[in-house]
Amino acid sequence: MNETLEQQEAIWLQIENNPRYHELVHKRQAFALLLSIIMLVLYVGFILLIAFAPGWLGTPLHAGTNVTRGIPIGVGLIVMSFVLTGVYVWRANGEFDRLTKQILSEVKS
Repeated sequence: MNETLEQQEAIWLQIENNPRYHELVHKRQAFALLLSIIMLVLYVGFILLIAFAPGWLGTPLHAGTNVTRGIPIGVGLIVMSFVLTGVYVWRANGEFDRLTKQILSEVKS
């Protein structure tokens, strides 16, 4: 691992010119954008509900309870952020790691 700076730069150039690297970058960015848009839509939707339907959100789930509709929706929003994070980690540990290993093996050979 005592590579010189020139050797490291050559490796980086090989990685940057590798078509699998461009595939990896594109897939990772597209997937992250999709998950970000999903979370943004859910969050903005919740904020719009707070702004334009506070009475509906403040309605109890059933008679005799203090739990309103807004509480499970808010908790669901938080849970959804964990789920989407888990989905990203699952794919990153699978497909993205596989592509990374292929790129590195091609560069090292």
